[in-house]
Amino acid sequence: MSHPWHDITPGEDLPKEFRTVVEIPLGSSVKYELDKPSGLIRVDRLLYSAVYYPANYGFIPQTLAEDDDPLDVLVLSQEAVAPLTVMPARAIGLMTMVDAGKKDHKIIAVATGDPEFNAYHDASELPQHRLLVLRRFFQDYKQLEQKAVEVDEIASVAAAYPVIEDALRRYSEYRRRGFKS
Repeated sequence: MSHPWHDITPGEDLPKEFRTVVEIPLGSSVKYELDKPSGLIRVDRLLYSAVYYPANYGFIPQTLAEDDDPLDVLVLSQEAVAPLTVMPARAIGLMTMVDAGKKDHKIIAVATGDPEFNAYHDASELPQHRLLVLRRFFQDYKQLEQKAVEVDEIASVAAAYPVIEDALRRYSEYRRRGFKS
């Protein structure tokens, strides 16, 4: 069995386009998460708040973000996609939050195969309401757990590229060290 974090290539046109491994489908109130040792998807928790994921949520394989997890991606598409599905995506923006004292970047992307979303190339092209929904979800989803998160404004695609490149570099170093911290 291959491991979705380590064995799937992130893509050929990085940092613009990449493969995303979906963990959480659009519309879910279940927080699924990659079980890093096994490569399976596990239930982390049911969301305490009456909210649902506003996009398919997953990660770019072979990346390591500042929070010591694979780099998070929100992929906008018309349909919910099953967990552990590899979904081609293109970056259009960046949302950064501080969660438990650590920077937690979220790449905003569109499904390249979705005709409703694949014409967008920068988050600023999206309807303002869509941007508000994405940001508001992360401001609210942990409130009833009594956990505070800070969510920055959504930045342009130019801000996303160095974050992706840094996460790819960090993973390469991590892999060279034999996956030791």
